Amino acid sequence: MQNPVENHDDGVFVSLVAHGTRPKVERVPTTSRKPSPPPAPTLEVENELRASGAQVVAGMDEVGRGAWAGPLLVCAAVPGEGEPPAGLTDSKRLTPKRRRELVVEIEPWVADHAFGWSSPAEIDEVGMTEALHRAGRRALDGLDPRPDAVLLDGRHDFIGRPWRVRTQVKGDLTCVSVAAAAILAKVRRDALMAELAEDHPGYGFEKAVGYPSPVHRATLAESGPTPHHRMSWSYLDALPRWSHLRVVRTVPDGAPPLF
Repeated sequence: MQNPVENHDDGVFVSLVAHGTRPKVERVPTTSRKPSPPPAPTLEVENELRASGAQVVAGMDEVGRGAWAGPLLVCAAVPGEGEPPAGLTDSKRLTPKRRRELVVEIEPWVADHAFGWSSPAEIDEVGMTEALHRAGRRALDGLDPRPDAVLLDGRHDFIGRPWRVRTQVKGDLTCVSVAAAAILAKVRRDALMAELAEDHPGYGFEKAVGYPSPVHRATLAESGPTPHHRMSWSYLDALPRWSHLRVVRTVPDGAPPLF
């Protein structure tokens, strides 16, 4: 008799019992591990900035940058005293219901928060980079007192001088103030898009909140853009009936359009 041959790939045990016989295949149970949830955001970076002299630190995040319709919204949030609400994380990892529940806890916990908006018309006029800059400064101008440092999600500092800015990749996963700002911004903008859906049914604003979706694309092709659509973006080129409506603007610094 030949020696058994074992193949443990993919949890399969194959035994060749004798020459010329069919392999005997037995399934070996494998343990499947669910991915561990990311660690909860902390105040480590905020405390580091405070230790370096910044008494008031504001976390900041944006929502709506990639949408075809609706405004861009930036939120700035200053952490409060005591333990932050449990469950803070990247807003995209949360259900709409859970985000709304967290807002009820975040609003009384933060020391202050403010929103800065940039309308579709302004985005068309000045481009996304400048629109982010303006919306971010509007949010910061709404805080009292003025923050000494701004903790910004991502790699790009769209605020600039004279603000002291610390960029933090995946800040909404690691920094409490950024996670709070992200959830506040997402819930506020989603609510606005739900209101716009009542005036402009059929585009799916209440679900896709202005981002491209099959429903959104189909209604755009049939009915054209609403006053809340961004008219300088290239999606209009794929709509033969409406492409003539596209607004042509000069992009600052020769940068290519984002969308």
